[in-house]
Amino acid sequence: MNHWSKQNDVLGTTNRGNAIESGLCTLCRADCKGKCETWLASLKGRETLYPRDFGLVTAGSGNTCHVGVSYNALRIQGACYGARGMNGNEDKARSGDCLFTDVNLATSFGNQVKTNCRLPFMTGALGSTFIAAKYWNSFAVGCALAGVPIVVGENVVGVDRASELSSGRIQSAPELERRIQTYLRYHDGMGAIIVQLNVEDTRNGVAEYLAEKYGDRIIIELKWGQGAKNIGGEIEVTSLDYALFLKKRGYLVDPDPENPGVREAFASGAVRSFARHSRLGYTAQDSYEKVRDEFMTSVKYLRSLGFARITLKTGSYGMEGLAMAIRFASEAGLDLLTMDGSGGGTGMSPWNMMETWGVPSVLLHAKAYEYAALLAARGQRVVDMSFAGGFAKESNIFKALALGAPFVKMICMGRAMMIPGFLGTNIEGALHPERREAINGNWDALPATVVEHGRTPEEIFAAWHQLSSRLGKDEMRNVPYGAVAIVTLMDKLSAGLQQLLAGARKFDVADIRREDITSANRETERETGIPFITEVGDETARRILLG
Repeated sequence: MNHWSKQNDVLGTTNRGNAIESGLCTLCRADCKGKCETWLASLKGRETLYPRDFGLVTAGSGNTCHVGVSYNALRIQGACYGARGMNGNEDKARSGDCLFTDVNLATSFGNQVKTNCRLPFMTGALGSTFIAAKYWNSFAVGCALAGVPIVVGENVVGVDRASELSSGRIQSAPELERRIQTYLRYHDGMGAIIVQLNVEDTRNGVAEYLAEKYGDRIIIELKWGQGAKNIGGEIEVTSLDYALFLKKRGYLVDPDPENPGVREAFASGAVRSFARHSRLGYTAQDSYEKVRDEFMTSVKYLRSLGFARITLKTGSYGMEGLAMAIRFASEAGLDLLTMDGSGGGTGMSPWNMMETWGVPSVLLHAKAYEYAALLAARGQRVVDMSFAGGFAKESNIFKALALGAPFVKMICMGRAMMIPGFLGTNIEGALHPERREAINGNWDALPATVVEHGRTPEEIFAAWHQLSSRLGKDEMRNVPYGAVAIVTLMDKLSAGLQQLLAGARKFDVADIRREDITSANRETERETGIPFITEVGDETARRILLG
């Protein structure tokens, strides 16, 4: 049982279901009518940073009980003087005219080729789940406009009935093409589109197809795992015909749609769905040395195809798997390593597996820093990192960047980046019934939770006019409302992160350091290596008093 509150009276937010540390509900619905903090921020942007009903209220922090080890048990350390990272604006600092909006959030990652990003955020892998396909236009356009990377997840080609394979190799991949082209239409050089490869994708020749068609416009990502599960990816299908198609594509389909007893059970209604599963990676290997050899061979091959940028995504396999990922990715000269802790989200994973397997995010990330520091102390280059696993608020984004500094360049978010896509799409479908079916809108009319903010997109979305000024009114007609909602949420997260950095007197996100956070209990201090809150600066304080 967690201790996260379902309601925040200060912000006027409510969780529909059980609240978790990120502030999201355990089960996030695409048709939700609100209103958790992320949902509301997708409409109101940075206004959501502040208590509601200004002028009528005062507000006091509940100062949530810091029990156990979690990101909630880390505190952000402020500073009362100084200004690091002004980068050419030192005169402004000397004149005392610094504002939180002076904080630079632009970042980059990479080895030989740098990928520049407007914000230190990226999406989790949005793969073969139907919800990713349904709302891709919103996700891709929103991320491109925000200048952040988006990841096309595993199995997109394999589950696409319109894709064509010959001798096991892709000849055409309409869904994959749609996803890439949608992002590239609004890509302005900031951010990137990353395409993930799992075992099936590798066998189907996804890398070769992408290399020939897109070259270095695409970042390719090797997939080891994710925080939600320790087996390959899966989706659920309710069509016997589709289940048979997937089995012919080489997937495990459970139960077996070719089994006569299963087919009878499906016909009678006793079996209503089938789960498609991917193969497990590296099952032919029995030692980490052999895994390393196979991994290095894969990287070398991808480079021979022309990919200048290669990344790795791994899950919470434990300390050995974590060390392997960091060491191998660093030695191979990869551009980014995303480490997904348990507690992250899913499109579809076995629920009890999600609840009980793997290393919780804050513990995994603390050890990632420790292991990276070991390599750095030996003079070795350490791969740039991205932390994932249950992030949705700017406060925890700050803490994760600090916990992994200076190695962590990005924070990867899954469900938090999807919520505005759902919400904006539902609003567009309600306001434009003629589009509803095509865009997968879920509402017939605007609910009261939206109407209280307006009845037109210009009234509802805080970022609408900003985007309209940037793109022009004609082009704005082509932008999905879900993309507008994503940009609106990014505005809230970026403003909140700027405020926290300014409070730490760090005016560039690259200057964030571990000393910018403290542990609120001794257990968290022991597990993360972050000093206890009253011991940070204690020696300096005594010199001030007694010097």
